[in-house]
Amino acid sequence: MAAKTVKPKPPYPTDVSDEEWQFCRPYLELMTQEAPQREHSLRDVFNAVRYVVRAGCPWRMLPHDLPPWAIVYQQWQRWIKAGCLEAMAHDLRMLLRMLSDKNAQPSAVILDGRTMQSTPESGARAGYDGYKRKKGSKVHIAVDTLGHLLALKITAANEQERAQVGELAQKLQEVTGEKVELAYVDQGYTGEQPAEAAQTEGIRLEVVKLQEAKKGFVLLPRRWVVERSFAWSARFRRLARDYERLTTSLAGIHWLAFAVLMLNSLFSRVHNTL
Repeated sequence: MAAKTVKPKPPYPTDVSDEEWQFCRPYLELMTQEAPQREHSLRDVFNAVRYVVRAGCPWRMLPHDLPPWAIVYQQWQRWIKAGCLEAMAHDLRMLLRMLSDKNAQPSAVILDGRTMQSTPESGARAGYDGYKRKKGSKVHIAVDTLGHLLALKITAANEQERAQVGELAQKLQEVTGEKVELAYVDQGYTGEQPAEAAQTEGIRLEVVKLQEAKKGFVLLPRRWVVERSFAWSARFRRLARDYERLTTSLAGIHWLAFAVLMLNSLFSRVHNTL
């Protein structure tokens, strides 16, 4: 009998494309591809991480045609500690801004927080958000006016948004080279303390109040950009709840999610211009 032809494995929808991989590879290569201790393709490992984050499955439930979960998880932690995903996201953000005829670094940003329901894995850092009536972790983020992630901080859900302004403002100026001048916020950031914390870093807070918004406040579209960013990240099922034991892992998943979104946007623009 003639031998059966082995068909190549069909790709998962989460797999990185060839052109995306060419962009991502320099950020992810912590050692050369020919290193003797490398047993699995770095691209396959990256695809496995993307699968977990998008599909929301536990690490131990990775499909068998992907690298072993322990190897994938170890490499994932190395990327987080090296800041690979954050660096990739910042460069993608600057490219997309320039393609949109904007300055590479923004002068205006939007701040907000989202409470994520806790799970047994995340229980140690969970707090109770009385406003949302939910126990979990709170993700405080800053995005530019296009909705791209600039900075984030993770706290227990009982921590107030206004208390995080100083640290977020400092991170913003670090990654933008002191370019940010204005931050749009909601009424959860009112008071002298957050305004002073932002002003220390050279940033002015602009509070969009609900009653003004109902009268057609012109800054409302900019304010709700951050809500759209949260909606984008919610498409990644690993972010449906806080499934992470480590705070750094939860932050890393956010950076990866936004990097994936920006990769899709970047190469969609490239294809449309060809």
